[in-house]
Amino acid sequence: MLEIRSLTKRFGGLTAVRDVSASFRRGEISAIIGPNGAGKTTFFNLIAGTHKPTSGRIVFEGQDITQLRADRVARLGIARTFQSTHLFDRATVLDNLIVGHRLRTQSGLWDVIVNSRRLREEERECRRKAEEALDFVGLSHIAQRIAADITQEERKRVAFALALATEPKLLLLDEPAGGVNPEETVGLAQLIRKMVRHGITVCLIEHKMDMIMNLADHIMVLNYGEKIAEGTPAEIRANPLVIEAYLGSEHAAA
Repeated sequence: MLEIRSLTKRFGGLTAVRDVSASFRRGEISAIIGPNGAGKTTFFNLIAGTHKPTSGRIVFEGQDITQLRADRVARLGIARTFQSTHLFDRATVLDNLIVGHRLRTQSGLWDVIVNSRRLREEERECRRKAEEALDFVGLSHIAQRIAADITQEERKRVAFALALATEPKLLLLDEPAGGVNPEETVGLAQLIRKMVRHGITVCLIEHKMDMIMNLADHIMVLNYGEKIAEGTPAEIRANPLVIEAYLGSEHAAA
């Protein structure tokens, strides 16, 4: 579904991602792990079109998207969440989600001025998609709550719902379980599996190794911007380079 070919990103004299190649298969959960500063979020930013690579190619469903703007990448079906969940805190949860499906609408300034039929129809569709996404993540009961008043775990689920409202084929999750407790982490992992069952391919960055080892089909490990290993959770857990660079002996395979 997604092919990364010799991807490199330099910021001045700093090489954040160095000659990384990888393939991510449709219908699987892939994970990217590694120490802080390993280049994981930069790697996501390159895929999503936030940054342009210094060299290399990104191919999504057979189309070269290397130089596309972030909005065009999103329209092709790649959505992402961020480490910090930024919402419109003075708006309701539902109003936050209505923004997501705007990506798929066509109305312009003239439609707004004349209150066109197309605008009204698209507004109804955006609301329907927002309600659908909120139901999917299990938060219909807080639709009218002000976003500033919801919990961290609920904010994470709202971020998932916002991405789902864009109708993605591939969802990039940047530390989806950051800042939540173990029980909430289990719930978020179940939600990720649910998304995959509904046809969405998932790639995530996460530091909670128990979650990753139980969730991912395939893991890629970055260290200092370079790929040092990839494979199944069992293979990664047993890899001496990964143990030394990141996991430590407590996560080594028995």
